[in-house]
Amino acid sequence: MPDLPGMADLLVNLLKLPPLGPAVKKLSARGVVIQRGNSYEQTAIRQFVEKNFSVGWADEISVAYARLPVTLFVATKGQKILGFAAYECTRRGFLGPMGVAKSAREKGVGTALLLSAMHAMLEMGYVYGIIGGVGPVEFYRKTVGAIEIEGSEPGIYGNILRGRRLKRR
Repeated sequence: MPDLPGMADLLVNLLKLPPLGPAVKKLSARGVVIQRGNSYEQTAIRQFVEKNFSVGWADEISVAYARLPVTLFVATKGQKILGFAAYECTRRGFLGPMGVAKSAREKGVGTALLLSAMHAMLEMGYVYGIIGGVGPVEFYRKTVGAIEIEGSEPGIYGNILRGRRLKRR
């Protein structure tokens, strides 16, 4: 498999986050719930991540269940998983991985998940959060004012065992 192009890390000032309430309330009115993952839902969420994203991301979110409170938020409608956002999985102070099912994109789900995780990091005492190896930079800029960390490529997501970089968000 060829090397993938490097993706920079982003920095977010958690003291300047938009409020969480409106994003969650908007989805709630449409029957979408944003909540922390529960340990008894771990298999279902892992299978969603593997099917829609990658086994690597599923491995990464397993760390979220070892932390209390669980460092993963999930969006659901009924019994259907729409997306997830994890933090404090690969490194302290890092957001990720995060993903939304294609059918639920551009409907506010990613915004609510991102804000849920970022606000949780602020509650932990962080002033800044890092989003590692970002793909959709513009989404993070627009939603939480993220800025690129100069010189952050290749970042922590190099895969030493395979000698190549892992594809990220």
